[in-house]
Amino acid sequence: MQMTSLIDTLIGLVVAGLAWFMNETSKEQKRLNILLNKTREEYATKDDVRSDMRNVMDALHRVEDKLDKVLSRAP
Repeated sequence: MQMTSLIDTLIGLVVAGLAWFMNETSKEQKRLNILLNKTREEYATKDDVRSDMRNVMDALHRVEDKLDKVLSRAP
């Protein structure tokens, strides 16, 4: 009887471990699904990216022009 009790306990621990693992995996999958859906809703459109890139390029051109002015004055 001792051995049967030990085997039953081990099987119970294995099943409990698998149940915990499946539960955690399910929670993580739900979390990832929520993040994926949020990403789909809040992505940047091509027009948004173009506008931002245009602003960055304009700022870089202004800096470049200022550098040209400073360097042309240097003796």
